[in-house]
Amino acid sequence: MPDHSERMRNKARKRVNDHMSRYLKTGGDDGHIWGGVPTLLLTTIGRESGNPNTTPLIYGRDGERYILVASSSGAPRNPGWYRNLSKTPDVEIQIKTGHFSAHARTATPEEKPALWSIMAKLWPPFLEYQSRTDRDIPVVVLEVTA
Repeated sequence: MPDHSERMRNKARKRVNDHMSRYLKTGGDDGHIWGGVPTLLLTTIGRESGNPNTTPLIYGRDGERYILVASSSGAPRNPGWYRNLSKTPDVEIQIKTGHFSAHARTATPEEKPALWSIMAKLWPPFLEYQSRTDRDIPVVVLEVTA
């Protein structure tokens, strides 16, 4: 029988998969706005498998750039999508029906405070997530390339 944390992970995985399925089926009509905030679909290449992996994520904007937070709800480890970027920083994003290629990078220490502020205003639970973990939650900058 699965333990409590495994059951919680399975529930979270199901919610994420349901969200992504609705987003894909409707071109984002159902799913682009989730919990009152905008989401995109980020496709990374698995650092070990080499297979594409798609994850729905809350995003913000800073000019032409898209901003993500690698919070994993305050888990002790960075999320898999973020770890994939270390090997392959070139990604695909979908916003509603728009598909874009982008280059992902971790925000520099100089730019992170302003970007963190944008994202924490958009989704205040990011502040709680940071308080749950000893790791410094990364902020990711996506710059569209095509």
